[in-house]
Order: sequence, then C-alpha cells, then structure tokens
Amino acid sequence: MADQESRIHEINISQEMQTSFLDYAMSVIVSRALPDVRDGMKPVHRRILYAMNELGMTPDKAYKKSARIVGDVIGKYHPHGDSAVYETMVRMAQDFSYRYMLVDGHGNFGSVDGDSAAAMRYTEAKMSKISMELVRDIKKDTIDYQDNYDGAEREPVVLPARFPNLLVNGASGIAVGMATNIPPHQLGEVIDGLLAYSHNKEITIQELMDYIPGPDFPTAGLIMGRSGIRKAYQTGRGSITLRANVHIDQKANGKEEIIVTELPYQVNKARLVEKIAELVREKKIEGITDLRDESARQGMRIVIEVRKDANANVLLNNLYKLTALQTTFGVNLLALVNGQPKVLNLKQTLEHYLDHQVEVIRRRTQFDLNKAEARAHILEGLRIALDHIDEIIALIRASETADIARNGLMENYELSHEQAQAILDMRLQRLTGLERDKIENEYNELLARIQELRAILADDEKVLDLIREELLEVKERFNDERRTAIHASENVLEDEDLIPQQNVVITVTHEGYIKRLPITTYKSQRRGGRGIQGMGTNDGDFVEHLFTTNSHRTILFFTNKGKVYRLKGYEIPDLSRTAKGIPIINLLQIEKGEEISTVIPIDEFSDDKYLFFLTKRGISKRTPLSAYANIRKGGLFAINLRDDDELHGVRLTDGQSDVIIGTQKAMAIRFQEDDVRSMGRTAGGVKAISLDHDDQVVGMDIVKAGQKVLIVSNKGYGKRTNEDEFRIQNRGGKGLRASTLTDRTGHIVSLRVIDDDFDLMLITIKGVLIRIKSDEISTLGRYAQGVTLIRVSDDEEVSTVAPIEVDEDEDIDGEEEEAPAEEVENAEEDPTEEE
Repeated sequence: MADQESRIHEINISQEMQTSFLDYAMSVIVSRALPDVRDGMKPVHRRILYAMNELGMTPDKAYKKSARIVGDVIGKYHPHGDSAVYETMVRMAQDFSYRYMLVDGHGNFGSVDGDSAAAMRYTEAKMSKISMELVRDIKKDTIDYQDNYDGAEREPVVLPARFPNLLVNGASGIAVGMATNIPPHQLGEVIDGLLAYSHNKEITIQELMDYIPGPDFPTAGLIMGRSGIRKAYQTGRGSITLRANVHIDQKANGKEEIIVTELPYQVNKARLVEKIAELVREKKIEGITDLRDESARQGMRIVIEVRKDANANVLLNNLYKLTALQTTFGVNLLALVNGQPKVLNLKQTLEHYLDHQVEVIRRRTQFDLNKAEARAHILEGLRIALDHIDEIIALIRASETADIARNGLMENYELSHEQAQAILDMRLQRLTGLERDKIENEYNELLARIQELRAILADDEKVLDLIREELLEVKERFNDERRTAIHASENVLEDEDLIPQQNVVITVTHEGYIKRLPITTYKSQRRGGRGIQGMGTNDGDFVEHLFTTNSHRTILFFTNKGKVYRLKGYEIPDLSRTAKGIPIINLLQIEKGEEISTVIPIDEFSDDKYLFFLTKRGISKRTPLSAYANIRKGGLFAINLRDDDELHGVRLTDGQSDVIIGTQKAMAIRFQEDDVRSMGRTAGGVKAISLDHDDQVVGMDIVKAGQKVLIVSNKGYGKRTNEDEFRIQNRGGKGLRASTLTDRTGHIVSLRVIDDDFDLMLITIKGVLIRIKSDEISTLGRYAQGVTLIRVSDDEEVSTVAPIEVDEDEDIDGEEEEAPAEEVENAEEDPTEEE
C-alpha cells in the first residue's frame, strides 16, 4: 500500500492542462503543419520524397504502384493514416496544385473540377526530375538525420533543396493557434532574386521585387494590383486579389459571350459553373442565356452567353462579386526557423535559404575533401608498393597470415593500416605499366582536387560562387514562362472605365420591376397626345417612379419603410422600351412589404448637402447627406417612422431652400427649409403640414424664385402656377388652396416644381407614357382647374409625373397631335381660404 501511494503524485490540473496542450500544439506546429524555411517542406512531404529516393523511384526508372510508396512511408517514417499520405502525394503530382510538380504521377490523379484521384492500388508514381534537385547530394553528409518514430530507421531533418522550394511551390497548413499560406512563384524569378541578394545583402525588398514581381500560380489567372503583394513581401502578411482570365467575344448575331480560360488558384471549376447556374436560377444575376463548360485537353474554356440587351461588362462585374471568378489569397509567410515558427518577409526567406545552402555546400565540400584525402592516402601506399614490389611480394609470401603480412608492411615501409590493407587487396593486374600510370594520374588529379576543395572551404565568396553556379544550372534546366499576369490597377471592384457614360431613364413599377434605357428612346410630343407604349406591365402593375440620370452616378433608393439602398446607374439592366424590367429585389436586398418611394442620383456625399424627408402623414426631417455615405449591402435606416406612417419622399437640398408640400385635396404649404432643424439619421422628425383625417401628402419639392409649381390630377388635368402665389408660411399649418377640384379633374396625384427648360413625362397605371414640353402647359392661378395634359379613359388614370431636363443634343422631333380646344375654368377667389 505504501509503495502504491509513493507512485501517486498530486498535480495542479490547470497547470497540467496548460503544459499538455502546449506540448501538443508544439508537436503539431513542428512535426506536422508548418514547412521548414530551408526546404519548404512539411514532414510528410519530406518523408515521401525521401522514401521514394531510397526505393530508387528516380525519373529514369519505371513507375511503381502508389500503394507501395505509401506503405513504405507509413511503415518507416510517418505513423499516420495512409489516406493522408496518399492525398499529399496526389497533390504533389497535380499540375493545378503545384507550380513545379515534385511527383510524376501515372494514372488518374484528380482534376481541377474537384474529381478525386483513383485509389492508390490503381495509380503509379515516381520522382519528378525537379524533385531530384531537392535530394541531390543527400548522401554526402549535407544534412542531419534523426531517429524515426520507433528508432528503427533514420530520416533526414531537412533536405538539401538545391532550389528555394518554399517560395517556388508555396505551402499551406493550419497548426494550433497559427496557420501558413505561402503562394507559389516562378522558379527563374525567385532564383534571380536570390542571386541578387547573394551579391548585395543590403538590397531592399522593393529592389527584390524588380526580380520577384509577385506570385505565379499554376492555374495562371490575374493578380489585381501590387499593393497586396508589396505588403505581403514587406511584412509577411497581405491579401492578394486574384481574377480569372476572361475576355468578351462579339458573335455574328450581335450577342456577346464571356469566355473564361484561366481560373484563380484553388478554384474548383465544376463548383464555379454550378454557382453561376444557381445565381441565374435564383435571378440574382440577370442577362445570362446559356452556360457551357467546353474545357478539353487543349485547355480550359467556360462560355457564358449574354442576352443581347444586357451589358456584358456589368454582368462580368456581378460575376466577380458573387462567384469565385474573383478570389483573395491571404498570404501568411509563416515557416519554421531553427524549429520555431516565425513570420518572415521576402528578404528574410531568401536569407535563411541562402544560409542553408552555404551549410550544404560546406558540408558537401568537406565530405568530398575527406573522401579525396582518404583516396589519396591509399594511392600513396600503392605508389610505395609499386616502387618496392619485389620486396613486398617476398614479404607477403613469407608471412603465414594476412595480419603478419599487414604488420610487416606497416613496420618496414611506414604505411598506415588502410594503406597496408589496400596493398594486400591489390590485384596483380595493377602491376602492369599502364595500371601504374593510371594510379599516378589519379593521384595527381586528387592532389589538385584536394587543393581546390580546401580553397573553397577557406573562402566564403567561393562558396557563394558555387551556389550561384548551381542555381543557374537549375534555372537553365527547369525555368519556364510566367503564367499569372500582374495588373497594376488597384480597382478590383468596378471597371467603370469599360462602361460608357450616357444619360438614361430609369423606371420602377409599383410591383418593383426596374430597368434603364437611353433617354433618346422617348421623343417629345405635343400636350394632349395619346402617347407611346412606354413599357409592358402585368395586370394591376404600373410605373410608379421615373427619373433621368447618368449611368455612372450613385443612386439612392428610399423605401416606404424608411430604409435607403444604393446602386450605380450601370448596375441596373439596360432593357428595351417595352420590357417590364427585372425585379428590383434581384439588385437590392429589399424586405417583404418594402416599396421604393424615392430615388435620388448622387454625385458625392458632401457635408453641405442635406436630405429633406417627408412622410405621408406630413412629418418632415432634415439630415446631412454625409450621414448616408456608407450604406451597407442590406440597406440602412434613413428615418424613424411611426407605426401608422410611411415615407412619402426625399429631396436633396442645399440647406437654404424653400420647401413646398401638396396634398391629395389640393392644399399646399410653403416654408423655409431651416424651419426644420438638422437631425440625426435615425431621428423621427417634426410636423410639416396639418392634414385632414382623409387627406394625405402627394407631393413635395424644393422651390426657388421664378419657378413654376406643376399640379397634375389623376384624370390628366394639369397646370403651372407661379411660385410667388404660394407665400411663405410657418411650418405645421394647413397651407393654401392650390387648385379647384371637380369630378372631371379628380384628385391631385402630383405637385412638383419645374423650370421652362424641362420636359414632362406622364405615365398612366396601364403603362402608357407621354412626354410633353413644360412650356406648353398653361400658367394659371391657384384656383384654376387646369388643362388636359393626357387623355385617359374611364378605367385609367395618371399614376406618375416626372420632369425631365432637355438634352440640347437630343433629337426631340416627334409626331405631334394637338389637343382639342379646352376651356380653362377659373374659379373666383375663395374668401374662406385657410391660412
């Protein structure tokens, strides 16, 4: 019992957990997950190549079964699962995984589509030619060895690595609390950079980048911008944006095709094609009519056919954002230095590799020197024997045993044990004159070689010269062309320069369909015309928002729920005049029940501009435009609304303007904008106009001296009224009478402020559209009913009114249809007008 108690030790469990976990973490870091800076290999890669070399599976020999290799590796050096070893070997044989393959595979070793390799009993392999450079001179005491897992074998701690494999083939691995991700590079560039560093140890990283401009991936593709590369090389960490190699072809029928010929590194082609098809099915991307994978043995080719009315450049930008056609490679240059994990910059990586090569060359030179001196020592003994051959033969014949003969030689001729043994082992044919000459020549050559090797060991510059010479040999044998192009442009999100700037009309329907088309699609007509069919709509749907802008401007979308979203003009599909558009939910992450209430084009988000908000219940708010500069993809809350209210509209102001508000019952109020103090983005606002219980806001605009107030009713009547007839009042009142309403005029649907150089666009609920000149609309007093602007049938009414600035270069000649004479009805002044 006492003996049992003596073997029990009390420990602190917290301290034991900490110690045990650190031991485990260091084991993973050092013995499994991280590469050595000297040969760029993790233990499993090193063990595979060493085992293949020991088995004689060199490039000049026949292929051997992969299962044989895997068995040897796990049996002697790597006590882990056979699948882990085989999968590692498979990657080393894939031309799309390794920039320079280290294993020459025979059979099915997988594909860029993600197909797995055949079972190891079916595939064969041997070492590639370039992998022989990693184990070259391994038998010359160039590296240290250590015991394997059971002490029965010896394995190398590191390979000689006659080229900088860490940078050339890269590495990736996840350890405990750290990870490495090193991109591959072009062999010739890395060697050139290493040679430059060997000549000038003070070279800067920026100067090294003249030789090593950036990574070079086996699947080619494009690197967008150099800032990520520069940061990675200077700090060891950085992010590199990769794009597929894509070009746009024009077909004979006018349609465009997007052709993908190269992919970013480690992108699965089959999954990429599936992702694009999924986005098309879910209508997150519009404009793709066909998708084909035409890849063959000659190379990769993915064909994306673009709808004729779609912009291929805009579609390609969306594909970059939503698919793996554009990815990022997070560089983390973490490697083991003297058994410790360290983040290295480019120069440090080259420095550690060069130090390793200096050691390899010194140890190899010392090995060759020792071997040459040992051979010269033997040859010196043979030369002595040949000079006294008769006496030596007599001595050997007179000796009873080999030991007596050896001792006699050592004593009589002052020979060493090795020399005496070599004489005893010498064949009689060496006594011929020719053989004597060979021994003499060999001895002289050895003396010269010994002198050369000693000179190398005595001079560091000679060691470096030897390293440079052998690096150039490797470059000459294995160098190839760079595959990955580096684009200097940092703009990786939008290629706006590829998209022409043009003035466009953008329409949004009540049910949320959006489109854009050139402003020249519509021709001016005289007032009272029947109009042209502006767009096809579903039953019950109608155009609710129409505005003009430039295709490169930022567009803010405000919804009735008080949220704001943003798009670029060119991101909205360019469709035909009669097309209904695409659901806006495909472009904006609008929630259920949200409808677009206002759309505002923005040039820049400056502090001296304001957004003026108005709700249907007459609540207003004013907020600096800069508060809305950073709008997330999912939108941003622009105003805090009451439960029974919705956002009616928003206007962009300069902070010093007058605001005019109109209601359905033809009431209007004008007040100074700064009556509403500037508030934060989520504020609720203050009362702008007092409404009757059955009235609501239908229009709001900014008014300036000399402008006209346009009022349009749902039955197609309209008029212009001088702005000075609406005097400035205090915010919160009921306002002034703006028009006289009858059954023939209907109720007011729009109150806008326009100039004489504007055209007017009217849209009915059935999608009929007419464009008329604003100066053709009669200027009447506040109590006038107005004149006919568009003739509507009993089951139709005006839904949207939008002023459009006239483009001087635009052809505005169109068919004219005069309206029948219409009496202008002017009411008398109403003495009961409410102030």
